[in-house]
Amino acid sequence: MKKDNNLLDYVPLIAQQIQWSENEDGIVTVDVVNKGIFNRIAQVCFGRPKVSHIALEEFGSFIWKQIDGKHTIYDIAMLVQEQFGEKAEPLYDRLLAYFRTLQGHGFVVLQAPENK
Repeated sequence: MKKDNNLLDYVPLIAQQIQWSENEDGIVTVDVVNKGIFNRIAQVCFGRPKVSHIALEEFGSFIWKQIDGKHTIYDIAMLVQEQFGEKAEPLYDRLLAYFRTLQGHGFVVLQAPENK
């Protein structure tokens, strides 16, 4: 986990092209526009949608709503721990994996910490 400790200091930002909404139950849905030649072929040939709507689960929705350009991943971890307690464990492993996944799909950008 040594390598990941620095990741806790990063500030996640929702990627500029990402649209999302929240329903009355607090569940976040992320809208992803399916672009590119392969997506276009799939849309024409297989009836794939132009926009995919991805509903996040309870933890994911809570985390997503904490991404405000100010909170570090560590700050978000503390909020998750406060909100979910033992249900969030193993907290850091899960949270870091979640942010890697969000980043890998282009949903978030991780801003490096400013040197002070």
